[in-house]
Amino acid sequence: MGKRTIIILIVVVALVVCIKLGTGILTKRTLKKVRVNELDISKVADGEYIGFAQIKPVSARVQVSVEKGKISAIQIKDHMTGLGKNGEKIVNRIIDKQSLEVDAISGATQSSITILKAVEDALVSGN
Repeated sequence: MGKRTIIILIVVVALVVCIKLGTGILTKRTLKKVRVNELDISKVADGEYIGFAQIKPVSARVQVSVEKGKISAIQIKDHMTGLGKNGEKIVNRIIDKQSLEVDAISGATQSSITILKAVEDALVSGN
């Protein structure tokens, strides 16, 4: 490899690292602004509700089933994510606690919060 090729390669790698770091910082700032509102699930009428949320580039569409004032199931109908597939485990936490006040899945924070917001949308909007 010539000297020029090595310099170009170093510049490209440095650019990729800078873009990746910048994206991570922007995502953290965005997530700090997102609030998931707690709601009294016992007051939600029995039924099936569809919700959607997007925190770019992640989006999620869920179906939430409510029976006798409790969340009986959450199905993820669509989840556009990069590395956050693990965030789908958040539905188990929601069902176990019967609350939206649950911790995000480590390593999949953006997907976790997006799914939480989709569940909130479903239960609040009553679609």
